[in-house]
Amino acid sequence: MLSQLPLSSCWHTSIEEQVQNLFYYDQRWLDLLTTFYGYRIRSLTTTNKDGQVTGFLPLCSVNSPLTGRRLVSLPFSDQCPLLAVDETSANELIEQAIGLARQRKVKYLELRAGANGQLAQRPELTESNLYVNWSIPLSERAEDVWSQLRKPVQHQIKKSRKNGVQIRVAQKREDMSLYYDLHLQTRAKKHGMPVQSRKYFTTLWDTFAPSDTMRLLLAEYAGSTIAGIILFASGTTLHYAYGASAEQYLKLAPNNLLFWDAITWGCEHGYKAFDLGRTARDNEGLMEFKRRWEAVQEPLPYYYYPQTAGLASTSENSRKFRLLTTTWRKLPLVVTAPLGGWLYKHMG
Repeated sequence: MLSQLPLSSCWHTSIEEQVQNLFYYDQRWLDLLTTFYGYRIRSLTTTNKDGQVTGFLPLCSVNSPLTGRRLVSLPFSDQCPLLAVDETSANELIEQAIGLARQRKVKYLELRAGANGQLAQRPELTESNLYVNWSIPLSERAEDVWSQLRKPVQHQIKKSRKNGVQIRVAQKREDMSLYYDLHLQTRAKKHGMPVQSRKYFTTLWDTFAPSDTMRLLLAEYAGSTIAGIILFASGTTLHYAYGASAEQYLKLAPNNLLFWDAITWGCEHGYKAFDLGRTARDNEGLMEFKRRWEAVQEPLPYYYYPQTAGLASTSENSRKFRLLTTTWRKLPLVVTAPLGGWLYKHMG
């Protein structure tokens, strides 16, 4: 939203238009990264002769004794485009970023910018293509989107309803704890990855729910919460941010019903796109799930200087990644819950 643009500067109209749908450049998200994880953000800008901001790139400084010192745009954010009105402004931002990385002698600079001609042409930068992004175009009528879905997806949505799965929109802070319990199980036991703390999710609620920027949907069956998704709204785009589900209830297809509820609501409220977020190319199961929704696939390259490094540059098929996930799955939740919350700030 324009009211949430970072900095108190005079913005070029083109920059304002570009940032409208970029949730991760919302000032509240930038503030959360600094207050919750203790990171520092340096906002790189360029200006024209009239003093208007013609380029914008926020860089987050992460200093970890476990994972090293680096500059990232931005931690825990799937896509952070380099915003510029022209090639001159873009190249000036790149020069500033590389200069800052050299000055601070960081292990690496990571730009999660997505496809960008200027970044791709810079010989100092290494391009990594482990991810793609998926987005579903929305319409004024949900029926138009329904007609584009593949038959298996339509069948699963109907099946979920027939079996009595109900979707509820969270109305209170306590509902986030119901989601967190599912998230902990899904991420730690199914995916074998560390989990953000319970406090992180309640902080998300406190920060974004009052303004309807965040929407938590919960799937319920026979009195139990069996799945949930967290959505962020920005401009004309609805973003899928987090999802979790109970393994024993997957046969009821709650995730399909949750996605369809989000799409229906998005259409009714004038959103133009449902951004499903990034997916690792190696994760064929998740790639196929999003493909069946007739989502549009777009490349999502990340750029590095002076070397490719860090968790976001590690293939899910690599021995290192498989060892990490296999080990983490074996740990009891009473260990992974607090340990994951502590580790997360070192993973940014």
